[in-house]
Amino acid sequence: MNHKLPLKYLPDVKIILAAILFYIAARLGYFLGFQDVTALPSWPPSGIAFALIILLGRASWPGITIGALVSNIMAYWNNQELDQHAIISISCFIAVGQTLEILSGNLLVKKWIRDDYPFRKTKDTFRFLFVTLFMCLVGTIINTFGLYINGVVTPGGVISAAFTGWVANVVGILLFTPLILSLAQKRKIEFPSEQILESFLLVACITSLWLLVKFGYFNSTLIDSLPYLLIPFLLWLAFRFNLLMAVSGVMTTSIISIYFTIQHSGPFIQINPSDSMLLVQIFIAVISISTIVLSSTVAERTQVQLELKSFSGNLEVMVTDRTRELHEEISTRKEAEDKLIVTNTELSKRNTELDNFVYSVSHDLRAPIASVLGLTRLALQDKTQAMKNIYLEKITLSALQQDNFIKEILDQSRNSRLELKKEEILFAPLIEETFNQLSFAWNPGLVVEKSIQVNQTDIFYNDKWRLKVILNNIISNSIRYKNGKDPVIRIQVDVVDHKAYLSIQDNGRGIAEEHLDHVYRMFYRATDEGAGSGLGLYIVKETIDKLRGQVEIQSEIGKGTLVKLEIPELE
Repeated sequence: MNHKLPLKYLPDVKIILAAILFYIAARLGYFLGFQDVTALPSWPPSGIAFALIILLGRASWPGITIGALVSNIMAYWNNQELDQHAIISISCFIAVGQTLEILSGNLLVKKWIRDDYPFRKTKDTFRFLFVTLFMCLVGTIINTFGLYINGVVTPGGVISAAFTGWVANVVGILLFTPLILSLAQKRKIEFPSEQILESFLLVACITSLWLLVKFGYFNSTLIDSLPYLLIPFLLWLAFRFNLLMAVSGVMTTSIISIYFTIQHSGPFIQINPSDSMLLVQIFIAVISISTIVLSSTVAERTQVQLELKSFSGNLEVMVTDRTRELHEEISTRKEAEDKLIVTNTELSKRNTELDNFVYSVSHDLRAPIASVLGLTRLALQDKTQAMKNIYLEKITLSALQQDNFIKEILDQSRNSRLELKKEEILFAPLIEETFNQLSFAWNPGLVVEKSIQVNQTDIFYNDKWRLKVILNNIISNSIRYKNGKDPVIRIQVDVVDHKAYLSIQDNGRGIAEEHLDHVYRMFYRATDEGAGSGLGLYIVKETIDKLRGQVEIQSEIGKGTLVKLEIPELE
């Protein structure tokens, strides 16, 4: 079963609540009245009504009117000097004045301050004070006019009555409106350790003052100045605590001051009770205004500090992010510059290779063809079979030379264009396969002594075709550049920690030391003897670089060459 109040009844509830609270506040306000003085030192309903219309909205004004009407009829009902018509007339004027007072104040708050809690900023707090003075003036004029036309106030006492009524309304708003609005604020209940300590210290100081008064350690002058001695403590509350604590202290001080003055005790006692009440009102107004302004100033400063701290944190984050972005931008730009340098270097290298290639094609490809054409003419002119066989053998050698050159060019082209292909590599059969393919190109009667030792226990992955190109070029060089006797080739392979270490050693002619730094260049020949194209070691170096490996050549003239390879496993 749903017991929730329907929304259509909510405005009625607000009106009834406003009427009841206004009436209760009015009855409590009469307890603060001075003897022989018709006016009150403070009119709590003004402050409560102003807070209610701000919190509940303008639609709650009928409740204020009803509460004001009923409370004033009850207040004047036992007045023997007024008839019923005068009582109703005065009550109606006061109810209208009270309603217009809070409506004008609410309008100014909405239009001028534009905040239902006008104590966040010092500027808005001063505006609230001006709104209080003006709205109380509106209500006082109407109230005084009602009293005047009903004969309660004489023409000579209009100004005095208006002033005392205006001050009472102002004091009521200063005491109760900030308190109620502060209570209505949603806030986290926090008690920092330093505030707890200060609270105990504040209570201890006030208790000490009370004990000094109670046991007679203060003379009459100090006792009369006691309310003023409390002002620093009220400012302490405003400075170190929130507005709720500060106005609660002001409320307590004000009630105590009014009570003792009513009991004809304290520093505010004057010959005329009206003057005593006026002094109390001035004291209450001063401490209220000072406390509220100081509290709002501290709150605004605290909020600004929090915003500055938040802005500083955000600024640090922004600076950090921007710095990171700049680093990334610089890094990206540096990478782009490095890539551009590499690209330019590669382009320059390719241009050089292209020039060399054009030259080599025009020379190395045409040379075997020219040799074949010349040998063919000689064979056609020579009638002896033995010479024709010699010519045919030389033609075959020229054709093989051209075929090897074309194969090397194709190998280089494929190495630069094709992506790496990951395959399982077994070095022993791969090396045997290379020797078998090269055996078809050996001269009849040539015996190649080979020694192959492979230490491979782990699976090794790499590009099989590229490894064959490397082995083919190195082994073919060892056979081609033999040193006048049958070649001896020793191959050692060790596969360790995902890397393959190869050493290929022969007993060939060797390479002179001055050529070792240039043998990887395209079409570079360390010797004019033999049929090499100058592409073999260039292709080896390019292929090794493609596999992210390393190559090192050690050679000595007349003793042979040692080629060391380090090839990492493909990821």
